[in-house]
Amino acid sequence: MAHTSRDADGSPPVHGRWSAFRQSPFWPATVLVLILAAAAGLFAGSYTYSMANPTPRLIPTAVVGSYEKAGAQAYLRGLEKALDTSVKVHPYETRAAAREAIEQQEVFAVFELRDDGRTAALDVSGASGSSVAELLSQTAPAVGKKLGVRVTVRDVNPLQKGDPRGLAIFYISLAAVIIGFVGAIQLSVHARSLTPFERILFTAAYALLGGFVISATVDWLLGALNLPFAESWLILALTMFVSGMVFTMFNTLFGRWAMLPTWGLMVIIGNPSSGGAVSWPLLPSPLGTIGRWLPPGGSVNAQHTAVYFQGHQHAFPFLVLGGWALLSCTVFWVWRHRHPGGRDKDPTGAEES
Repeated sequence: MAHTSRDADGSPPVHGRWSAFRQSPFWPATVLVLILAAAAGLFAGSYTYSMANPTPRLIPTAVVGSYEKAGAQAYLRGLEKALDTSVKVHPYETRAAAREAIEQQEVFAVFELRDDGRTAALDVSGASGSSVAELLSQTAPAVGKKLGVRVTVRDVNPLQKGDPRGLAIFYISLAAVIIGFVGAIQLSVHARSLTPFERILFTAAYALLGGFVISATVDWLLGALNLPFAESWLILALTMFVSGMVFTMFNTLFGRWAMLPTWGLMVIIGNPSSGGAVSWPLLPSPLGTIGRWLPPGGSVNAQHTAVYFQGHQHAFPFLVLGGWALLSCTVFWVWRHRHPGGRDKDPTGAEES
């Protein structure tokens, strides 16, 4: 008759208790407690770091007129000092050319300096970034008053009335991102036996329908934004599809822990760095750079241009979204045998013999 070894006090040995704990439901529950606590801190820290105290780092600005005169240079230096940032000057020969640079989203404002810098006209673009426009509108006249420069300000491209803070685009993009990967999670739970091709097809289906519903809600139902409907719908649908396939890719690579890299990439890093809530010149420099290459940033940039700069759409944000779609679909397809779903697998995820 076999005897089970025990410690001096009669209890099972430490390694036996540890092994039992690892095999019990308390082990994954404990791991999740620690992960969720860390995720909560990262979530709060990421958004606070990015958005709580937006500070200008570099503001691309067009200048026309007598900007090379001593008085004008003194004013621009005074503005940089007051903003505690660099005003990156882009000279243009005419005001029309400078305005076109705003439409191309190359600059955030236009300074026309006259009379050796004694007078200045500032054209801001609320649609380019309400936080930057507000900051310049407040700071430029104050600096002018100190230096004896008369400054007039006007918003040449204001935000829509239903979106006075310029946040609606961020919210609809955020909805597309989150519902995109939540949809993929639900497919993995409730439609586990889908084949790889069927999983991609149904991800595209809920993305198309979801993008339509988001657009219809904010435009037709709420009237918050006057959208170029077809373009906005397709951008949101592409965003939802990319977000869903990113989760599916990570589900293929990491199994049940796929939510961790998905949440980190799309929510912890991607959303606060997208430029939707805080314009990129006011973001910490690394985030302002990284964010444009991530799906939430690509979505916000494409949607922002579609709504406020019609006729000046850029290819870059679509290349970002398309690149992530291609990457995630390719990884999923190549390693599809590792995905826990599919009709050739039993409920535990093991392949049938």
